[in-house]
Amino acid sequence: MLLCFRSKFILLFLAIFVFLNDASPSQSSHLLHTVLRKSEGKDGAFVDVVRWETARRSVAEETVENSSLILAEGRTRRRDPLNSFTRYSGGWNISNSHYWASVAFTAVPLFVIAAIWFIVFGLCLSLICLCYCCCPREPYGYSRTAYALSLILLILFTIAAMRWALIIVAAVMLFLTFLGFLFSVFGLRVLVYTLVIVGWILVAGTFILCGVFLLLHNVVADTCVAMDEWVQNPTAHTALDDILPCVDNTTAQETLLRTKDVTYQLVNVVDRVINNVTNLNIPPNGSPLYFNQSGPLMPLLCNPFNSDLSNRQCKASEVDLNNASQVWKNYVCEVSASGICATPGRLTPTIYGQMEAAVNVSYGLYRYGPFLVDLQDCTFVRETFTDISQSHCPDLRRHSQWIYIGLVMVSSAVMLSLIFWVIYARERRHRVYTKQFNARPAGEDPSKAA
Repeated sequence: MLLCFRSKFILLFLAIFVFLNDASPSQSSHLLHTVLRKSEGKDGAFVDVVRWETARRSVAEETVENSSLILAEGRTRRRDPLNSFTRYSGGWNISNSHYWASVAFTAVPLFVIAAIWFIVFGLCLSLICLCYCCCPREPYGYSRTAYALSLILLILFTIAAMRWALIIVAAVMLFLTFLGFLFSVFGLRVLVYTLVIVGWILVAGTFILCGVFLLLHNVVADTCVAMDEWVQNPTAHTALDDILPCVDNTTAQETLLRTKDVTYQLVNVVDRVINNVTNLNIPPNGSPLYFNQSGPLMPLLCNPFNSDLSNRQCKASEVDLNNASQVWKNYVCEVSASGICATPGRLTPTIYGQMEAAVNVSYGLYRYGPFLVDLQDCTFVRETFTDISQSHCPDLRRHSQWIYIGLVMVSSAVMLSLIFWVIYARERRHRVYTKQFNARPAGEDPSKAA
């Protein structure tokens, strides 16, 4: 709609420019300019167009100063790492770096967990590999308690990870957990360790993703609270003023009044052209008003406003703004080289084009003027914010919280599953070797038994 308004607004000035400055050599163009200049001098239609912008600007500059309001002040009091970790007190303000720093700081614990997990578990895997490669020894002996507990906990955390992964649709984590459980139970050590490395990286990445979703959850919740407070305090100065520069109701009503006035004046100008030129059977010596007008009379354009700018009902003989161009197209004649109608008609193509432009401008102002005034005084924005706050914010806050909590759960479950994969794989290997060692005949080489 904004693009439509821009096009209509451009058409307004284009039409005025065409009406006043188009110096076409044809008699019909000169005729329309003469009538429009007379209308301008008589009623000041186009002078008001200039005055409209001046008046709107002057009223906007005289806006009364109102009190300031810190949006979502209570919810946004968080530690600010950019300000010596003191409490941030600026409220919701997306243009303030301290606000973003305080929001990001809430996700730091999850980022720290991801870093610690990545470093510590990576070092443990490296030590295990070094010990296995550089200090080989017989894997004799195992703890039955450790074996049983590792198996039980592996099953529990695998089930938990699979259940939570289903809840948050984390298909990759689900697939990884299930494969790791199967490989651990069947003793496929190479595949288990491969999945451990993959899981090690994925868990770190998932914890980082948890932090990102926690940050988004806080921003969404802050924004919902800020929108609600802004709607409840329409006259207060807030951080939203830089994004939504609303004007007061007086300015908005002045804009609407001037919009109606321009529409009223433009329609009057078009109707004067119809009454004084196109619908008159002017004799050939009536130049420049003569261009061989003939045929049925054109219907007048319906003016949607009275002289006091109140709403007006159209007469049956008038055409409406939304279909006037189509109706008038039937009254266009074919012109000769001199610009005179060679066929019956009340309009030359040039005059029709200029009248069509005036109708388009009038229709645009009439149709979209009230909506644009609602944008100007932020009525439309307040209605939208109210709808979002009541209909969407509760679900957004709840679901974003579920997502980051679910990611924390599945990450923790997979992290513990990885640890118990390694423990169970080790205990299982030692158990198998111990049973083989105890069952071999006396004097048999242990390496062959292994």
